Amino acid sequence: MKVRILSLSLLLLVASSGCQAGSGTSGYQCIAPANPGGGWDLACRLASRAFTESGLIAGNIQVVNLPGAGGGRAFVQLATRRRSDPGVFVAASPATTLNLAQERFGSLEVGDVRWVAALAAESGVLAVRADAPWRSLEELMAQWRADPSSIVTAGGSAVASQDHVKVLLMAEAGGIDPLRVRYVPFDGGGEALAAVLGGFVDLFSGDVSEVLPHMEAGSARILTVMSRDPLSPPLDELPTTFQAGYPVAWPTWRGFYIPGDVPDSVYEGWSDRFLALGSSQEWGDITRAYRWEPFVLVGPEFETFVKDQVGTFRGLARRMGLIP
Repeated sequence: MKVRILSLSLLLLVASSGCQAGSGTSGYQCIAPANPGGGWDLACRLASRAFTESGLIAGNIQVVNLPGAGGGRAFVQLATRRRSDPGVFVAASPATTLNLAQERFGSLEVGDVRWVAALAAESGVLAVRADAPWRSLEELMAQWRADPSSIVTAGGSAVASQDHVKVLLMAEAGGIDPLRVRYVPFDGGGEALAAVLGGFVDLFSGDVSEVLPHMEAGSARILTVMSRDPLSPPLDELPTTFQAGYPVAWPTWRGFYIPGDVPDSVYEGWSDRFLALGSSQEWGDITRAYRWEPFVLVGPEFETFVKDQVGTFRGLARRMGLIP
């Protein structure tokens, strides 16, 4: 694989990563390319736990948080100085493919890593703190239409990345100029949700699993699930965007990639592990607990899916004016 020239900012991020997730480590690592508390972090921790509990991997798997550049810091690390490391895998989602579609990882491309598996999916949500003045999506949209600058949104991904694009699509569907959307990016959904719960911003754009503990604790309220159909019980009473008349859906798959220069035997070994994990009792118990839906794509099938999504998102980004 040819290692391409990187942008200066991404090179500096790699250089500043120190030994936190360096090469030469023993055992296995799962890199969550964001701070603790968000979807990537949760995916790493749950997969690592299930691998250990199922016996598919002996010993513990180290979870490393490596925030920066909307996942770019981790992507660059695996595509450069860890490009042959057989013991590391990184959490990914549509945020990753959307960034790749916009060439936000410098000159690196989708083929610079190997896409090994997706194991689950969940829907995007818009949520507010429990005492927010908006009791429904329509109440929020009415104020947003009347005064777009009065609503400040936040998400755990960079500007023009997944959580931002969710609210841009909702604004577009609601007759609001997407260019007037105010969005504050954070390095992980946990930080973004904390800002909403603290009253610093108004609206959280994220995913179900990020909000669920706070909803159950009574500190947050989900205004809408970005889905065509209701979620599975007991969350089937949560209102969906389509029920409210906004035809916007955002399914967030939870998957993983590994370095691009590992031998085929290593790639096949990881594919086999993830396939076994996806059908294990341990993974089933975990996904039910976190209200994740089954979504298993492994090996070449997942690679094809990812490459197709990058192409689809490139068209979406052009339509939304995010890229030329």
